[in-house]
Amino acid sequence: MYQDRLKLEKITESIIDDIERFDEEFEKALKSDVQLINSISKYMIKNTGKKIRPILTIFSAKLCGEPTVNSYRAAAMVELLHVATLIHDDVVDDATMRRGKPSLNLIWRNKLSVLMGDFILSKALINMIGLRDFDALDLISNTAQKLSAGEIMQIEKSITRSMTEDFYFDMIKQKTASLIATSCELGAITTTKDQEDRNATYAFGENLGVAFQIKDDLLDLLGSEIETGKNSGGDVKQNMITLPLIHTKINTSRSDYRKLKKLLKTKTKNKKIISSICEIIEKTGGIDYSKDKLEEFSDRALSAISSYPDSITKRSMKDLVDFNKNRTK
Repeated sequence: MYQDRLKLEKITESIIDDIERFDEEFEKALKSDVQLINSISKYMIKNTGKKIRPILTIFSAKLCGEPTVNSYRAAAMVELLHVATLIHDDVVDDATMRRGKPSLNLIWRNKLSVLMGDFILSKALINMIGLRDFDALDLISNTAQKLSAGEIMQIEKSITRSMTEDFYFDMIKQKTASLIATSCELGAITTTKDQEDRNATYAFGENLGVAFQIKDDLLDLLGSEIETGKNSGGDVKQNMITLPLIHTKINTSRSDYRKLKKLLKTKTKNKKIISSICEIIEKTGGIDYSKDKLEEFSDRALSAISSYPDSITKRSMKDLVDFNKNRTK
């Protein structure tokens, strides 16, 4: 976990001043006249994540030109959207950990956590209007809709247990990749507005976003709670169907399929049951298949920005793709 942070700090050395500008915009956007809101905000800022989305907005802006005031505001806005969705996700999933610390819903309970998520969403809307840019507004509005639709799609398929690989990729492009892609395209919109820049940065972000979700799927099965800072096997416990599991269901033997089906139907999945599920997934090649897909979408992300001349920014974006493949949380 500590090594991840050191690697990311190395990758972002060239934009350290830009990240400080983003931090100022982000903290300013969260301020409120309500003391309790400020207390919760301070807790969130203290336990901040990797800031991948605002970092991508800044890098994309630099790839296409020079960041503007709107670039930093847009970066703050996508992080607000991301944080709000995480808060709501933790409530839905009954999560107790987030980034190795107690989740908001564990400390302040579900009702206040949901309201805090709503407050942050409203702040994202205010920030969005402040951009005074119709292209940005159109992009962000569509993305907000995709985020919710993707989450609902996943829950629907976890109930019906009818997830296919094609549906899985369609779902994660909405649930995860859409916001990462939007973060990148906003960098282009707030600098050049050139359509080729917009297309290239969006494609980079979308493919990286898919790779990011596949890596999360692998970490959910292979990572420990100490490493990931999240509840181990959380997706399996919530009956969320991930890529390794989809591949296993299609390629497993009848006897293993019956065993897997029985394990998945268990209401309370302890460590032994999670371990048994992981053994079947690994045996049928679900882990290796997912790793291959991780490489495939990572390569697609690199291909999207291949036409840009070599620069510190381009190299840093390539390093971010490698960082995702090797991260431990």
